[in-house]
Amino acid sequence: MKNQITKMKKPLIIILFLHAHKLFAQSDTIIVHKDPRVDSLIQKQIQINDISTRESRRTTAGFRIQVISSSDRNKVFSTKARIYQQYPELKAYIIYRASHYTLKVGNFKTQEEAQPYFDKISRLYTTGVYIIHDMIEAKQE
Repeated sequence: MKNQITKMKKPLIIILFLHAHKLFAQSDTIIVHKDPRVDSLIQKQIQINDISTRESRRTTAGFRIQVISSSDRNKVFSTKARIYQQYPELKAYIIYRASHYTLKVGNFKTQEEAQPYFDKISRLYTTGVYIIHDMIEAKQE
């Protein structure tokens, strides 16, 4: 009986080996069945990426003129109003950090571009006026 089981195992092992060889054989043809909804999902992801990265594409490194930095809110806002009256083409930005207000103006790509405005503004405000590196609004082309 034991001998018969051993004899049966050999052909069974050979059959399993040959069948396994067929399972692992490589084929040159691959067929992919794509769900048509995948294309609409890709388009939706492109829209989401565009919206989420739009803000980062709007800014670039550049220069602004820091006009005043003070803890007196009213002083900073009145300075902003005066700057708007005298230089309406300059966009003003008030940044508030821990009870301190800073007024920055302009979106200049180069320091040389900011210099003429700096010269004029520094005549009005004799202290605390600087040309500083900042992230500026990039003009959309």
